[in-house]
Amino acid sequence: MSDVTIPTPLTELVGVRHPLVQTGMGWVAGPRLVSATAAAGALGILASATMTVEQLRSAVREVKSRTDAPFGVNLRADAGDAAERVGIIIDEGVRVASFALAPSRELIARLKDAGVVVIPSVGARRHAEKVAAWGADAVLVQGGEGGGHTGSVATTVLLPQIVDAVDIPVVAAGGFRDGRGLVAALAHGAAGVAMGTRFLLTSDSTVPDAVKARYLAATVQDVTVTTAVDGLPHRMLRTELVDALERSGRAASLLRAVRHAAAFRRETDMSWARMVRDGLAMKHGKDMTWSQILLAANTPMLLKASMVEGRTDLGVMASGQVAGLIDDLPSCAELVERVMAEARATLRSLPRVD
Repeated sequence: MSDVTIPTPLTELVGVRHPLVQTGMGWVAGPRLVSATAAAGALGILASATMTVEQLRSAVREVKSRTDAPFGVNLRADAGDAAERVGIIIDEGVRVASFALAPSRELIARLKDAGVVVIPSVGARRHAEKVAAWGADAVLVQGGEGGGHTGSVATTVLLPQIVDAVDIPVVAAGGFRDGRGLVAALAHGAAGVAMGTRFLLTSDSTVPDAVKARYLAATVQDVTVTTAVDGLPHRMLRTELVDALERSGRAASLLRAVRHAAAFRRETDMSWARMVRDGLAMKHGKDMTWSQILLAANTPMLLKASMVEGRTDLGVMASGQVAGLIDDLPSCAELVERVMAEARATLRSLPRVD
C-alpha cells in the first residue's frame, strides 16, 4: 500500500487515505472490485441499480467481510424502492451514499441523520447548487469525457464552474487515469478524482477478459457518443453493435427494447408498473418521447451482455474517452499506488514560485 498521501477535504470527509474514487458502474462495481479499491485506500462504490434489494444487502455484507475500510453504495434516487435501499445503507453502516440523480431533501436528511456521507453526481452548476443547499456533503461532477450517460461540457470547463459555485468538496470525473490528472483536478479546486474506466481495467475487475481486451485495443477515436441505445447521449466503445443500433429503424428498436425490458424485469424482480414509474421519473424535464423512455430498457441488459457474459458482439461497453490511453491491467492496489506516486512526482516537478 502506498505511503504517498495527499490529504484533501474528501479524504477527511470520508475517512479514506487517498483522494481517489472508483465509480459505481452497473454490473462492474461489485464486492470484489469495491473491496479491493477500499483496501488500497481509495473510495470504492458499489453499483446497486442492477441489483435486487436482497442482492444489495448481500453485496454490502460481502464487502464488509473483505475489508474494514470505508466504502459507498450508488443508487438511483428516482427508483421506486430507493427508500428501502437507503434503509440497507443505514442499517449496514455504509459510509457513503452516492446518487446518479439528485436525491430529495428528505432523503439527504435521513441519510445525514444516520451519519452517512451523501455525494450526489451532477452535470451542471445549478444541480450542484441545489443539492448543496439541501445538505449534500460533497458532489461528484462528470464532464463530457466520462463514460456512460454524459453531457457535452468538458471537465476542464465544468469543474471550476462548480468549484466556484459551492462550498462543499467537489470530486472531478471524466478523463482521469493517472497522477497528473489528479494534480490538475486539485489545481482546479477539486478535492479528488473519480475514475470508472480506469478501475474497470484492473485485474480486480470481474469484467470478462475478452471485453477488457476490446477496451485495451481501443484508440481515443474508437470511443463515441450515441443516442441509439436509450435516446440519451451515452459514451461507449464504437462496435459493430453500435453501428447496427444506429442504422436500425424505430420499429426494430422498439421491439428490441420491449424484449430487453422484459429481461430486465425478470432479472431485478421489478414490476411493469414500477418500470413505468421509473421511466416517467427519467424524464426529469427532458424532452423525451415514450419511445425513448422504453428504449432506456436496453441499457441494463446490453451492459450485462458485455460486462457479465463477455459478449463483445451483443453487449454495450460504456467507456470514457480515456480508454484510448489505457494499456494495462494493474491491481487496484498497484493502480492507487502508481497514481499517488505520479501525483507526488508531478507536484515536485512544478516550477517554484517565490
